[in-house]
Amino acid sequence: MNDIDAAVPATGEELRDAILARYDSLSKRLQHVARYVLDHPEDMALQTLMVIAERSGAQPSAVVRFAKSLGFTGAGPMQKLLRESLLARNAALGYGERVHQFNASVSQSVSEKGVGALIDEFTEGDILALQNAREVIGHAGLADAVAMIREANVVHLAGMRRAFPVAAYLAYAIPQAGKPTMLIDGVGGLAFQQFRAMRPGDLLIAISYHSYAMETVSAAEAAVAAGARVLAISDSLLSPIAKLADHTLLVRESEVRGFRSLSASLCVAQALVVGLAYEKEIGAATKRQPEPADAS
Repeated sequence: MNDIDAAVPATGEELRDAILARYDSLSKRLQHVARYVLDHPEDMALQTLMVIAERSGAQPSAVVRFAKSLGFTGAGPMQKLLRESLLARNAALGYGERVHQFNASVSQSVSEKGVGALIDEFTEGDILALQNAREVIGHAGLADAVAMIREANVVHLAGMRRAFPVAAYLAYAIPQAGKPTMLIDGVGGLAFQQFRAMRPGDLLIAISYHSYAMETVSAAEAAVAAGARVLAISDSLLSPIAKLADHTLLVRESEVRGFRSLSASLCVAQALVVGLAYEKEIGAATKRQPEPADAS
């Protein structure tokens, strides 16, 4: 199907689906733009082409070509669609713009107030990331993820490098809710042997952020090959694990002075575990309720 025949996306959801469907067929330059559109829709909706070019590292002409590849007459109609989608969610100021404003406001704080001001920078950055995680994941997104864990026979966990603390926490906490759990840690070079433990009916929770750990990508590929489901916790729908996943929880962590946090990811992990435990308790309470007396 060529660009002329392709249906022009009419909603933000259709635009996202069109980008995901066509991403692999795009040139490297247009893939770069596609990723920015998906990861920073607020910037695309609210900023000028010059600002978008500066922040994304793409030429304005590449943004225009990308919009036309999806059937739009130019970048303007695509931005209008994203802006309407943003307003429909009652988000007048997008996360990306709030982050840029935050970074500008704290850039001089340590030099002016001393090293103690770092606590302000890191907590404020984490607050923004936590708010964004709540908005992006939403009630339905978290509930769907909890259901996947509840329905799994065994939960396998893969999270390497900076994602390892999140995987380790889930490996500790999920068994507390009564679900058999295995941590894929690759100790002793045994990662591929650990992959072989995955079976149909199991679930792999794969956690990875840019730049993505190839061990975690390999675990997701092994899960798909084994017939297991995949729940991804990642920072982009175009991440290699998200493209393999049945469901993805998008988490964009804060980055302050080059150091990226894990606060939002750990918050999501806690919500998953508590949600699982809550549903287990509700189910047990329902089973304990006595049968109503026979009125006859």
